[in-house]
Amino acid sequence: MLFTEDTLGKFFEKQVEKSPDRDFIVYPDRDLRFTYKEFDERVNLLAKGLLSIGVGKGDHVGIWALNVPDWLTFMFATAKIGAVLVTVNTAYKNHELAYILEQSDMKALALIEGFRDVDYLNIIYELVPELKTQERGKLKSKDFPHLENVIYIGPEKHRGMYNTHELMLLGKHGSDEEFERVKSSVKNTDVVNMQYTSGTTGFPKGVMLTHRNILNNGFYIGDRQDFTEEEKLCLPVPLFHCFGIVLGVMALLTHGGTLVMLEVFDPLLALAAVHKERCTALYGVPTMFIAEYTHPMFDMFDLTSLRTGIMAGSLCPVEAMKKVVNDMHMKGITSVYGLTEASPGFTQTSIDDPLELRVTTVGRKMENCEVKIVDMETGEPVKQGEPGEICCRGYNVMKGYYKMPEKTREVIDEDGWLHSGDIATEDENGYYSIVGRIKDMIIRGGENIYPREIEEFLYTMPEIRDVQVVGIPNEKYGEIVGAFVIPEEGVDITEEDVRDYSMKEIARYKVPKYVFIVDEFPLTHSGKIQKFKLKEQAVELLKKRKEEEEEI
Repeated sequence: MLFTEDTLGKFFEKQVEKSPDRDFIVYPDRDLRFTYKEFDERVNLLAKGLLSIGVGKGDHVGIWALNVPDWLTFMFATAKIGAVLVTVNTAYKNHELAYILEQSDMKALALIEGFRDVDYLNIIYELVPELKTQERGKLKSKDFPHLENVIYIGPEKHRGMYNTHELMLLGKHGSDEEFERVKSSVKNTDVVNMQYTSGTTGFPKGVMLTHRNILNNGFYIGDRQDFTEEEKLCLPVPLFHCFGIVLGVMALLTHGGTLVMLEVFDPLLALAAVHKERCTALYGVPTMFIAEYTHPMFDMFDLTSLRTGIMAGSLCPVEAMKKVVNDMHMKGITSVYGLTEASPGFTQTSIDDPLELRVTTVGRKMENCEVKIVDMETGEPVKQGEPGEICCRGYNVMKGYYKMPEKTREVIDEDGWLHSGDIATEDENGYYSIVGRIKDMIIRGGENIYPREIEEFLYTMPEIRDVQVVGIPNEKYGEIVGAFVIPEEGVDITEEDVRDYSMKEIARYKVPKYVFIVDEFPLTHSGKIQKFKLKEQAVELLKKRKEEEEEI
């Protein structure tokens, strides 16, 4: 039996009844605190405000923002009225946003001003110039016919947009009867959240996750860390990923604790947050933890309140895990393995597992789902200890990819098994280890990058005839992006040209760190490109480049 069959809105309201005055969200860097009750009141105002501008059940609402306080207000407000929150990566630029606006049939987009070198307002005005000339709420976009509203998250006013303050004022005058009617029509099998994951097809796919998917997965993830209502979880990972939403918010919510939020990761702010709020748990990808314990001011902070947390998102280095256990007092740190398509977790270590197993494995299968390892050729289960593709079946498997039934069938077979594309082994005690990938996916510091997507983009550069993108091993990020480029005949092209072209249009983390201009690619006898040889070449070329620099 699953932990809950409630919708996200209903479950949250039960927690409000149980602990109205407990802190739900805290931003320690600005001393902003919302109790469960205060936050619920804010959510209800926004939910009614959204209803009043025509956003309702089944509509898709995008959110393009850092972990600002109202990110979660939008998440719970859309959940209560049965709308689907479409999360947008904060590093996206024109090219990527245009694709998601169109593919997701987005009806409204909530955004902040921008992040680092990406000006969100400028991008949305470029993509939707009608915003500057049309009355807000009556938007008719030529390129994005579904888009009716753009909402600015904050008090400032921008041409053609509502802001959150105005929506909440509208919500104050909204109908409670209509709100209750809409709320009661939402089912836990409805899609609540859509996250885009890149695919080997070269284009991101919208993973449809239900209330049932994420609430239950969050509960079991929190359980493996022995979460209670006294938990204070410091969450510096982005909310647009499952890591933030499910491993973080849902694990905490289902156990009734307190979220200690960071708007954006900064090692000093994370250490200060743990120290100030006496956090019991801390999350991050390996690079985040490394940045924390190597920070020159690390010794100034008292981290003795910490006991557990999650290190995940990419392979966890043994030394990093040991440092976190010994120097950061996180004796019960765990790791989770999964995919966005599995809500995301389907294996996890526990706080009482020996450190050796927490470092070398991704733990045992999670409650209420099945996991098996199959032969990649035959699909038959392999013998214990033998490598094969790790698959999962259960309540946590996504509803499918939005408007992509064929792609859904490629990963979920007729018997309901989700095929991960990762190669794993299982030991005699049921602990799983990930040993490789079938797909060409690159994992750079916790960000999943599919080479095909970058290749498809680089083909749009007129000077490029052919391109292959590979992951290059890297100490800091695990892997980084490298591109091998064959230029058009008679064209002179440099590494800087390719990087500059990419910087303008795609997220910084996808931009090739290194570009190698070549005449040909290594091929098999049948003419297939040998990507593993390109990887080897990249390592050699970089080694040579380093030696030459040292000689100068």
